[in-house]
Amino acid sequence: MGKIIDIIQVVVSVLLIGSILFQQRGAGLSSTFGGEGGVYFKKRGMEKILFVATIILAGLFILSAIVRMAIS
Repeated sequence: MGKIIDIIQVVVSVLLIGSILFQQRGAGLSSTFGGEGGVYFKKRGMEKILFVATIILAGLFILSAIVRMAIS
């Protein structure tokens, strides 16, 4: 059972890292030098799906870590 949880944790962590890296921010390094960043009010389309997927993956990762601690 422990090996299955380990594999699940690795897969979820890789997916979580990928979903975080695919997210974009409006103001990058340009705001450091006085550039104006756009203001975003709503997430739409793929951005919203990626945002929700990141939250779900983070929850799954935390849950798998708690289960792993419980069975150890």
